[in-house]
Amino acid sequence: MMAFLIANITVTDPERYSLYRAQVPKIVAQYGGRFLVRAGAVHRLEGDLGVDRFVVIEFPSPEAARQFYDSPEYAPLLRLRMETAKSQVAIVEGYTTA
Repeated sequence: MMAFLIANITVTDPERYSLYRAQVPKIVAQYGGRFLVRAGAVHRLEGDLGVDRFVVIEFPSPEAARQFYDSPEYAPLLRLRMETAKSQVAIVEGYTTA
């Protein structure tokens, strides 16, 4: 079952955060992930979602998403993101028709 890593990110240090942005795609791909949304414009239709910089990454499974997030390759970038942004992150299982 596919899964999505969904993040809402408010960047507090744009210069250092750009280092994170430049390095993370390679590690996402290494764990079978692909970006579906990467901070595009948000067009609010109802309510205040509190969305700033929105990211959606598709993975082949919840386990693959978690392996990416917990990986030794991502660890230094996770620290960098936590130092340069405020984030809310979740893994959401995809919809299946069975």
